[in-house]
Amino acid sequence: MNALEFLVPISIALGALGLGLFFWAINNGQYEDVVGAAQRIFIDDDDKPL
Repeated sequence: MNALEFLVPISIALGALGLGLFFWAINNGQYEDVVGAAQRIFIDDDDKPL
């Protein structure tokens, strides 16, 4: 029972931290251009003229 008294608050705190970081990322625009990020993989920046 001692392990649960220690682990449950830690898991709740880590879950709250993860949720807080997720909302922080949303508010800072990390998920604004999801389609553009997926399309950027197809752009070849190192094309050299022959």
